[in-house]
Amino acid sequence: MTQTYLDTVRLIERLHRHFLDVLRTELRRLGIEDINAVQALLLYNIGDNEVVIRDLKDRGYYHGSNVSYNIKALTESGYLTQERSPHDRRSVRLRLTDKGLALCAAIRTLQDELATTLDSDTQGPDQLSLTLNTLQRLERTWTDFVQYGRVRSR
Repeated sequence: MTQTYLDTVRLIERLHRHFLDVLRTELRRLGIEDINAVQALLLYNIGDNEVVIRDLKDRGYYHGSNVSYNIKALTESGYLTQERSPHDRRSVRLRLTDKGLALCAAIRTLQDELATTLDSDTQGPDQLSLTLNTLQRLERTWTDFVQYGRVRSR
Protein backbone atom coordinates (compact mmCIF):
# COMPACT_ATOMS: atom_id res chain seq x y z
CA MET A 1 0.00 0.00 0.00
CA THR A 2 2.83 2.42 0.81
CA GLN A 3 4.33 2.27 -2.69
CA THR A 4 0.89 2.69 -4.26
CA TYR A 5 0.29 5.73 -2.07
CA LEU A 6 3.65 7.26 -3.01
CA ASP A 7 3.04 6.59 -6.70
CA THR A 8 -0.39 8.22 -6.38
CA VAL A 9 1.07 11.33 -4.76
CA ARG A 10 3.66 11.63 -7.53
CA LEU A 11 0.98 11.12 -10.17
CA ILE A 12 -1.22 13.85 -8.66
CA GLU A 13 1.66 16.31 -8.85
CA ARG A 14 2.39 15.34 -12.48
CA LEU A 15 -1.29 15.57 -13.41
CA HIS A 16 -1.48 19.08 -12.00
CA ARG A 17 1.52 20.14 -14.08
CA HIS A 18 0.10 18.42 -17.16
CA PHE A 19 -3.25 20.13 -16.68
CA LEU A 20 -1.51 23.49 -16.54
CA ASP A 21 0.26 22.48 -19.78
CA VAL A 22 -3.15 21.73 -21.32
CA LEU A 23 -4.38 25.18 -20.30
CA ARG A 24 -1.17 26.81 -21.55
CA THR A 25 -1.63 25.08 -24.92
CA GLU A 26 -5.25 26.23 -25.13
CA LEU A 27 -4.33 29.81 -24.25
CA ARG A 28 -1.75 29.75 -27.02
CA ARG A 29 -4.31 28.31 -29.46
CA LEU A 30 -6.74 31.10 -28.53
CA GLY A 31 -4.01 33.71 -28.99
CA ILE A 32 -4.16 34.78 -25.35
CA GLU A 33 -0.78 35.99 -24.18
CA ASP A 34 -1.61 38.38 -21.34
CA ILE A 35 -2.22 35.71 -18.66
CA ASN A 36 -0.69 32.38 -17.71
CA ALA A 37 -2.20 28.94 -17.11
CA VAL A 38 -2.42 29.38 -13.32
CA GLN A 39 -4.34 32.62 -13.81
CA ALA A 40 -6.64 30.97 -16.35
CA LEU A 41 -7.35 28.21 -13.82
CA LEU A 42 -8.12 30.84 -11.18
CA LEU A 43 -10.64 32.44 -13.55
CA TYR A 44 -12.16 29.04 -14.29
CA ASN A 45 -12.53 28.30 -10.57
CA ILE A 46 -14.35 31.61 -10.06
CA GLY A 47 -16.54 31.06 -13.12
CA ASP A 48 -19.98 32.66 -13.04
CA ASN A 49 -19.78 33.23 -9.29
CA GLU A 50 -19.04 36.33 -7.31
CA VAL A 51 -16.48 35.35 -4.69
CA VAL A 52 -14.47 36.89 -1.90
CA ILE A 53 -10.70 36.38 -2.07
CA ARG A 54 -10.80 34.63 1.28
CA ASP A 55 -13.20 32.02 -0.18
CA LEU A 56 -10.58 31.05 -2.75
CA LYS A 57 -8.03 30.57 0.02
CA ASP A 58 -10.49 28.74 2.29
CA ARG A 59 -11.47 26.33 -0.50
CA GLY A 60 -7.82 25.43 -0.76
CA TYR A 61 -7.38 26.65 -4.32
CA TYR A 62 -4.73 29.28 -3.60
CA HIS A 63 -2.44 30.46 -0.84
CA GLY A 64 -1.20 33.80 0.46
CA SER A 65 0.42 36.41 -1.72
CA ASN A 66 0.17 34.10 -4.72
CA VAL A 67 -3.56 34.71 -5.04
CA SER A 68 -3.18 38.46 -4.48
CA TYR A 69 -0.55 38.75 -7.22
CA ASN A 70 -2.67 36.79 -9.70
CA ILE A 71 -5.85 38.72 -8.90
CA LYS A 72 -4.03 42.00 -9.41
CA ALA A 73 -2.67 40.81 -12.77
CA LEU A 74 -6.10 39.53 -13.89
CA THR A 75 -7.74 42.81 -12.90
CA GLU A 76 -5.11 44.83 -14.77
CA SER A 77 -5.59 42.60 -17.85
CA GLY A 78 -9.36 43.14 -17.78
CA TYR A 79 -10.48 39.62 -16.82
CA LEU A 80 -11.71 40.45 -13.30
CA THR A 81 -13.38 43.26 -11.44
CA GLN A 82 -12.87 43.91 -7.74
CA GLU A 83 -15.41 45.58 -5.50
CA ARG A 84 -14.99 46.37 -1.82
CA SER A 85 -17.86 45.35 0.40
CA PRO A 86 -19.74 48.37 1.75
CA HIS A 87 -20.17 46.52 5.08
CA ASP A 88 -16.59 45.30 5.51
CA ARG A 89 -13.92 47.33 3.73
CA ARG A 90 -11.42 44.49 4.18
CA SER A 91 -13.58 42.20 2.07
CA VAL A 92 -13.17 42.37 -1.71
CA ARG A 93 -15.62 40.68 -4.07
CA LEU A 94 -14.34 39.32 -7.37
CA ARG A 95 -16.38 38.92 -10.52
CA LEU A 96 -15.33 38.01 -14.04
CA THR A 97 -15.69 40.60 -16.77
CA ASP A 98 -17.10 39.67 -20.18
CA LYS A 99 -13.52 38.97 -21.27
CA GLY A 100 -13.06 36.62 -18.30
CA LEU A 101 -16.40 34.90 -18.92
CA ALA A 102 -15.48 34.35 -22.58
CA LEU A 103 -12.23 32.67 -21.57
CA CYS A 104 -14.10 30.51 -19.03
CA ALA A 105 -16.53 29.43 -21.76
CA ALA A 106 -13.58 28.42 -23.97
CA ILE A 107 -12.04 26.42 -21.11
CA ARG A 108 -15.42 24.80 -20.40
CA THR A 109 -15.63 23.73 -24.05
CA LEU A 110 -12.13 22.29 -23.81
CA GLN A 111 -13.08 20.43 -20.62
CA ASP A 112 -16.18 19.01 -22.32
CA GLU A 113 -14.07 17.78 -25.24
CA LEU A 114 -11.52 16.18 -22.91
CA ALA A 115 -14.29 14.55 -20.86
CA THR A 116 -15.87 13.15 -24.03
CA THR A 117 -12.50 11.72 -25.06
CA LEU A 118 -12.09 10.12 -21.65
CA ASP A 119 -15.67 8.77 -21.69
CA SER A 120 -15.02 7.01 -24.99
CA ASP A 121 -12.19 5.09 -23.33
CA THR A 122 -13.00 1.40 -22.90
CA GLN A 123 -12.79 1.66 -19.12
CA GLY A 124 -15.60 4.22 -19.14
CA PRO A 125 -17.22 6.41 -16.50
CA ASP A 126 -17.40 3.74 -13.77
CA GLN A 127 -13.62 3.64 -13.50
CA LEU A 128 -13.44 7.43 -13.45
CA SER A 129 -16.05 7.56 -10.65
CA LEU A 130 -14.02 5.10 -8.59
CA THR A 131 -10.89 7.18 -9.16
CA LEU A 132 -12.73 10.34 -8.10
CA ASN A 133 -13.93 8.65 -4.92
CA THR A 134 -10.41 7.54 -4.04
CA LEU A 135 -8.97 11.01 -4.68
CA GLN A 136 -11.69 12.57 -2.50
CA ARG A 137 -10.72 10.19 0.33
CA LEU A 138 -7.09 11.19 -0.11
CA GLU A 139 -8.03 14.88 -0.04
CA ARG A 140 -9.99 14.33 3.18
CA THR A 141 -7.03 12.53 4.74
CA TRP A 142 -4.66 15.36 3.86
CA THR A 143 -7.13 18.04 4.99
CA ASP A 144 -7.62 16.27 8.32
CA PHE A 145 -3.85 16.02 8.76
CA VAL A 146 -3.40 19.75 8.14
CA GLN A 147 -6.28 20.69 10.45
CA TYR A 148 -5.87 18.13 13.23
CA GLY A 149 -2.30 16.84 13.01
CA ARG A 150 -0.91 13.35 12.79
CA VAL A 151 -3.40 10.52 13.15
CA ARG A 152 -2.19 7.78 15.47
CA SER A 153 -2.33 4.24 14.12
CA ARG A 154 -4.00 1.65 16.29
